[in-house]
Amino acid sequence: MLDLGGQLARPWGSGGIVYLDGPLGAGKTTLVRGVLKGLGFDGRVKSPSYGLVETYELAGLTVHHLDLYRLGHPEELAYLGLEDLLDEPFLLLVEWPERGRGWLPAADWKVRIDHRDTARLVTLTQPSASADNQLEAPPDTSASATRR
Repeated sequence: MLDLGGQLARPWGSGGIVYLDGPLGAGKTTLVRGVLKGLGFDGRVKSPSYGLVETYELAGLTVHHLDLYRLGHPEELAYLGLEDLLDEPFLLLVEWPERGRGWLPAADWKVRIDHRDTARLVTLTQPSASADNQLEAPPDTSASATRR
């Protein structure tokens, strides 16, 4: 998942909104760690499970990592100052986006991670036309990627 995250840093490095979906323990936060490393971040990347958001300042890009698992109601996003997080240029990585339905902006990318025996199946979709044709096939890793 770290390697795949590093590969995704290139197309996501110009910013956007990414929804990360999958069961507990699927590797969503590990993927985020790989993305941040691929973007040049050398510090510690922790799960925002309790604080809901972790922000990382990089040269020319602010990355916000949201984990909405513990969100009680979608409208609680208003108290996080979500609008303030969307200052350009930004990359918003959202775990458990279904818990913020109706309050989150539309995704440029959607990532679904599922367990398959001893590996993971990672499905990437680009619902936004602005993100079209930016992804090249990642190198062979233990995860498989599907582009739709």
